[in-house]
Order: sequence, then C-alpha cells, then structure tokens
Amino acid sequence: MKAASIAALKKSLVKLDQGELLDACLRLARFKKDNKELLTYLLFLSDDEPAYASLLCDGIDEQFALTPNAHKKTLRKLIRWMDKCLRYSGDKDTEIKVRIYFCQALLASDTPFRKHRVMTNMYLGQLKKIRKAV
Repeated sequence: MKAASIAALKKSLVKLDQGELLDACLRLARFKKDNKELLTYLLFLSDDEPAYASLLCDGIDEQFALTPNAHKKTLRKLIRWMDKCLRYSGDKDTEIKVRIYFCQALLASDTPFRKHRVMTNMYLGQLKKIRKAV
C-alpha cells in the first residue's frame, strides 16, 4: 500500500469530526512506539520547551551513568535517541542546548573517544550539527 501525501492527509483530516479524529489518533498511537512518543510530546511536553530540554539532558546523564566508559555502539544508540527526541521538538534552541550538553557530557565522561576515529567523528558530527543549527 502506498502512503498518501501530506496534503491529501490534511484534506481528509479536516473533514473528520472530533470523535473520528480522536479515534484516528488513538489508533495511530497503538501501532508504533514512535507515534506514541510523538503524541506524548505534543500533548504534555510541547508547552514547556526548557523543561523538555532538561528532560533530554537528564536522559543523557542516565546513559553516561549506566556506561561511564561508553563504546561506539552505546554512543550511536544515544545519538539516535537524541536525534529522534529532537525531531519531535523541532525547536532550534532546544536542539542546540541538548547537543552541547551531550558534547560536554562526552568530554566529562571517562570515554576515550579521541583514541577511536569513529567516536571522534561522532563527536565532530555533533559539533557540525550545532554549528548548522546556530
């Protein structure tokens, strides 16, 4: 099945009444964890961006606390999670704050990322994304 375009979906959603729209959102949230996370952000967290950024920074701290000497797989997983959460927000200030926090946390951790080219490139990639967002 081929997915419809955003414009076609928007036209169809406008025609639905409130109950049908609610059912569609709940059904969408049931199928994929990402949809449920996005809906959670939109309903509960989007009103307070600084608190959302702090929540993401706390998540970064938790990951570095669990694995103080992180490997490249751990860093990749953390960066993927961070990118997904930042995509929900779309706010450049939040993105800059969280990415800078990640870089500072990586520098403060015991991870010898400068010895490994792949992990150094991950760090440099985050710096590049920060510059682009600024």
